Amino acid sequence: MKIKSISRWSLLGFLVIALAMPVFTQEAAKEEVKKEAASVEKAAEATPAPKAEVKPMADNVAAYSLDNMMLFLAAVLVLFMQPGFALVEAGLNATKNTVNIMFKNLIDLAIGALVFWLIGYKLMYPGADFAGGFFGFGGFFANTESPATAPGALHPQIDFLFQVAFAATAATIVSGSVAGRIKFSVYLIYSALITAFIYPISGMWKWGGGWLQAMGFADFAGSLVVHTVGGFAGLAGAIVLGPRIGKFKPDGTPNVLAGSNLGFATLGVFILLVGWYGFNPGSQLKFYGSENIAAVGLIAVNTTLAATAGAVIAMFANWILFGKPELSMTLNGMLAGLVAITAGCDQVTNGESIIIGSIAGVLVIGGVVLLNKLKIDDPVGAWPVHGLNGLWGGLATGVFGATATVGTQIIGSLTIAAWSFVAMIIIFKVLDMTMGIRVSREEELKGLDISEHGEEAYKGFQIFTVE
Repeated sequence: MKIKSISRWSLLGFLVIALAMPVFTQEAAKEEVKKEAASVEKAAEATPAPKAEVKPMADNVAAYSLDNMMLFLAAVLVLFMQPGFALVEAGLNATKNTVNIMFKNLIDLAIGALVFWLIGYKLMYPGADFAGGFFGFGGFFANTESPATAPGALHPQIDFLFQVAFAATAATIVSGSVAGRIKFSVYLIYSALITAFIYPISGMWKWGGGWLQAMGFADFAGSLVVHTVGGFAGLAGAIVLGPRIGKFKPDGTPNVLAGSNLGFATLGVFILLVGWYGFNPGSQLKFYGSENIAAVGLIAVNTTLAATAGAVIAMFANWILFGKPELSMTLNGMLAGLVAITAGCDQVTNGESIIIGSIAGVLVIGGVVLLNKLKIDDPVGAWPVHGLNGLWGGLATGVFGATATVGTQIIGSLTIAAWSFVAMIIIFKVLDMTMGIRVSREEELKGLDISEHGEEAYKGFQIFTVE
């Protein structure tokens, strides 16, 4: 019995030990791991930390490629605005001037691209040596050398294409203000001068690192640099030219010289709206990375909301004031909202963009009424849309934005407007005294298609009298 009892206890002990062995083994393994970890930790403390890993070259190439390709597409969209302007102007003017209007919108781009490449681009972007100044010149011709491949580095040829599209926009705004009575030859000279000198000089003050940039003036995509310059240049031309025949009655009240094709005008505004997504979001210039994409999204939505608010408010304002919802004024309300948001679209909220566009929709009507009171004939409302609302865009950026004061915005906005207006008044006056800028009464009544070009836009449908 004793032997049996010992055997049982031995067996029981063996079983306990056998069951406990995995636990002891696991604990031993843990201790071994701890010892190894401690050893590694000590080795790590003794070894210097490796230097930060250099970003792979592939990332730089991807960022550089994306930034430049997106800017190229934005430039194409802005260039596409040119036919938009042509359709708006043609639609809001008489049929007898359609060829002349289309020709002007084509040729100011053609001449403008050549002179901006030759001299204007380097007047606007003369280089760091002229930072904070009023004037600079970096030499003739746009650059062709490729920059270092890095995020945000723009190839100068892509940048030129984007910038020349903006220059063409500033030039073609004036076409609408002087429609129906300016000599084609004079318009060619004007197009060369504004693109080569007037636009680049004031553009340098802000975008070329000049004195307005140094004082903190804000104009993200050109409410002032582009639209105010074009709007006030057009106002100067309209004043020197005088009104179209039949625009004002003997007592000074205005006649409505209705547009010939509101379908054209509406299509033109749709094209301009689409083109503005190159104008404003494209001005971000950098597109690689989450922050840049978020900025582009904000800019695009703000642009949309301001445009639509401008259209809606202009429609209702015209309805209340004049008893009818007028399509042409609603179209200009949308354009006014686009112009006004362009300066601060990168830094205002969605709600603020609606406020900016809404006020623009009221201002455009007020601007038309003011011009009629002053007996200034602006056939498409270029000054109310681009000049007046360009100023409002500059002021609104000071009111709602975070990067500039109201005082700075007022100084910069008024300076750019005064520069464009005074410079173009002088140019138009000199041209008028030397070669005459207005066609004869007979040529105006016949229409500039026939008198200036010997062509008709619609064969057999030409009208030779003022309705």
